[in-house]
Amino acid sequence: MTKKIAIILLAVFVSTTALAGEFSKTGTAGAQFLKIGVGARYNGLGEASVATVDDIYSMYWNPAGLTYVPSSEIAFTYVNYVADVSLNYVAYARRFQDIGVFGLGATFLTMDDQEITTVEQPEGTGLTYSTSSYALQISYARQLTTQFSFGASFKYINERIYHESARGFAFDFGTLLYTGYRSLRIAMNISNMGPDMKFDGPDLDVPYDPDQSNPNQDPYSGSINVDPYHLPLTFRIGLAYDFDFTNESKLVMSVEVKHPNDNEQQGSLGAEYNWQDKYFLRAGYKLNYEEENFSLGGGFRTGLTEETELVLDYAWVDYGRLDSVHRFSASIAF
Repeated sequence: MTKKIAIILLAVFVSTTALAGEFSKTGTAGAQFLKIGVGARYNGLGEASVATVDDIYSMYWNPAGLTYVPSSEIAFTYVNYVADVSLNYVAYARRFQDIGVFGLGATFLTMDDQEITTVEQPEGTGLTYSTSSYALQISYARQLTTQFSFGASFKYINERIYHESARGFAFDFGTLLYTGYRSLRIAMNISNMGPDMKFDGPDLDVPYDPDQSNPNQDPYSGSINVDPYHLPLTFRIGLAYDFDFTNESKLVMSVEVKHPNDNEQQGSLGAEYNWQDKYFLRAGYKLNYEEENFSLGGGFRTGLTEETELVLDYAWVDYGRLDSVHRFSASIAF
């Protein structure tokens, strides 16, 4: 049964990756904030995460990993991104006995107001505009067998620039399979699968006069036609394996291959050293990324009460010419 599931997963991944590659166009997808990873632990691993997720942040990387949530968990992530852009993520997950694990999450991308310029006033008009994006998410995961888990998510997406906005929705699907060979596991995730989005708003409404030579004719109401844009559809497949050194320490190694519909195929490697299940050191490296490459991080887990655990994580990611990005996250399991 396990072998059949593995063969089906690999066949689906190969076929969907080939299909995505046939229509792939570099740099054509919008809603790019959906590609900013959350959970500092997984950023520190170089985002080689699809097979390693085992907490509430599975909602982003692979919803099948939500089956590791023992009871309830809440989480928050802050990302000090490039160019004065900030991203905040908050999520809550809860296990329902004999049903599965449900999760709710929200992602908010914000930035400082920008000055409005025109051809006539290239130095600025004295006015400003704002832009923001957010996504609301609901996830569900269930362990179907002792070795195989499945998860899915639904997202409502909104992007706004000045008075114009675009709305849409997307689905994520993920699987996690223990192969039966020691701790080796294989996982797959398809994220941001949904229809194209398109901006509309009052600034796109314009009057149209088909016959300007006729002063007695009132102009018609018209609007500027805006092209729709794709969501950043991404296919991931990865492996993870635990090396147990002693009863108190282990090393988790992970590798992942990613195929986005708006870029070339990419890969990542990650390693996490775990001491007493309390102290963590992480490192990662990304392959075939234009700016991102090395990442480092660390974490700390402690008990607040007998039934409550606090986890704090930090990650530093090198963005080359764009400097570096710091990420902080916290979660409480209870």
